[in-house]
Amino acid sequence: MTTFWKKAMSAFVSLTFLVSTMSPAVAATPETVQAKLEQCEEDTYGQPQTGAIMERINKLEKDYDGKHRTGSMMARTNAIYNSMYVNGATPSILAELNGIEWTIRHEVSATPVQQRVTDMETELSGKTSEGTYTKRIRALADFAFGENQLPIEQTSVAANTLVKVALAEEVTSKNVKKGDTVHFTVADDVIVDGRLIFAKGEPGTAVVEKVQQARNFGRNAKLELTDYKVKSMDGTIVDAYVGEEAKEEMKQYAMAAGASLAGIVILGPIGIIGGAFVKGKDIDLPAGTEMYIETTGDTMLYGVTTTLAK
Repeated sequence: MTTFWKKAMSAFVSLTFLVSTMSPAVAATPETVQAKLEQCEEDTYGQPQTGAIMERINKLEKDYDGKHRTGSMMARTNAIYNSMYVNGATPSILAELNGIEWTIRHEVSATPVQQRVTDMETELSGKTSEGTYTKRIRALADFAFGENQLPIEQTSVAANTLVKVALAEEVTSKNVKKGDTVHFTVADDVIVDGRLIFAKGEPGTAVVEKVQQARNFGRNAKLELTDYKVKSMDGTIVDAYVGEEAKEEMKQYAMAAGASLAGIVILGPIGIIGGAFVKGKDIDLPAGTEMYIETTGDTMLYGVTTTLAK
């Protein structure tokens, strides 16, 4: 069986079993000091840190700015959070880092800031640099773009914009349960009006809503996912779902490999012979299985200007 056929069949299986419900267009911003700190630490170091809140704030400030801010605990936390995620007159730290990495590699990784910066410095110059993350990112931007400012513009992204994704792990009806988180990554760049909006490699998640094991009488297993979220190039977490356009795209993807509704073995008719002794099929989607999701609502996102056409 060819790789393309496997992916096509997996896509069609995904179409049949991976169902979602709709939710708001963009995930809510965390409101508490603790929640904001944990998100900043997760994206910077790979996991939330331990210790006193003030010590954790001091560490993030020192690592990014080389100095401590003044003000209340909430004000200082908000300043760190906004610099990492909020795009205004200048792009956020994560938007800039994503744009730099995509320009260098044409793919964005889901690794934390400290590792991404170190890896790119080593790749480009054979050694790591000293200084704050902000300073080191500016130097990488200068190398990638010839200037230390990212060519980024705000772009209107319509509801139902298709995003091709690939599972980051194996998902089967036997190894997941309701409430589990399923991880995936963006499989292809999504470019809107000449701007990169979703970069290959960006992470996403979905939540297992329902699992039903294969049963007798040929009743196949069922697996339903919901609450799809995918990270855009500028760091915004955008809600998505498997809507009609995504289903149609997956159907066409399967048909392109010569498949048909009746030709997918997993969906084939059971027949009369065997009856209760014929067990239905389990769902077994290997890592790398590709499928489509689509954005839930209209939203404004920042994108890196590119001459690539999509």
